[in-house]
Amino acid sequence: MTLLAPAIILDRPQLGQNIGAVARAMANFGLTDLRLVAPRDGWPQEHAWASASGADWPLNAARVYETVAEAIADLTLVLATTARPRELQLPVLTPREAAEQAHAEAAQGLHTGLLFGPERAGLETADIALCQAVVTLPVDPRFRSLNLAQAVIILAYEWRMGLDAAAPAIFRPGPEPADAASLMGLYGHLEAELETAGFFHPPEKKPSMVQNLRSALGRGRFSEQEVRTLRGVITALSRGRGRVLEKIARSKAEAERKSN
Repeated sequence: MTLLAPAIILDRPQLGQNIGAVARAMANFGLTDLRLVAPRDGWPQEHAWASASGADWPLNAARVYETVAEAIADLTLVLATTARPRELQLPVLTPREAAEQAHAEAAQGLHTGLLFGPERAGLETADIALCQAVVTLPVDPRFRSLNLAQAVIILAYEWRMGLDAAAPAIFRPGPEPADAASLMGLYGHLEAELETAGFFHPPEKKPSMVQNLRSALGRGRFSEQEVRTLRGVITALSRGRGRVLEKIARSKAEAERKSN
């Protein structure tokens, strides 16, 4: 079942750029119902489309109302966003709790809304009184200011997370980790070369050194391809060491020949 996303209601929005930024935030997370209450500069506003960066559909379908009461008339649950405590006795929700309530209403086929006030003055108490709860963000008390689009996108994100918390499908999942047999082959290969190189010294510490190496490598959760690559690296290093030793031996033999 497709859940009806909350309406975004902007009370007395002041700038077309702000409305365009809100449209972008809505489009990011699948919200389309934009309602404008007495926009200061009228509607439509060219600057809104210019700043929406292609997120035109919330703007194209936006509806204009004279009052908040008219804008929320068809909604069963309206949540007011504000950072300032009021004298009203309303439940206070975090964005996540607000999204959960909106989902619960939508699951019953009901339509909800999120009410945002103008950036400079915020919502009036009389308009908050028309709502069923207040949503406030857990921002640092030293700086509570959020612009309108920031507030909308946080609420829209929490709504979206309730629909699908998985990473987008466009991100390809990584390869499966290698099985234990492949890892044991890697461990044995590396440990044999380290033994040849004299790495395990003193000998009595070898068991703990091996254990530490295996633990560190195991945390990597290597894929089969990565295991093969690492074994190729070990082989290349061991062959390179052999060539170096061979060159040293030839140089030493040549030196001895000349001295004789």
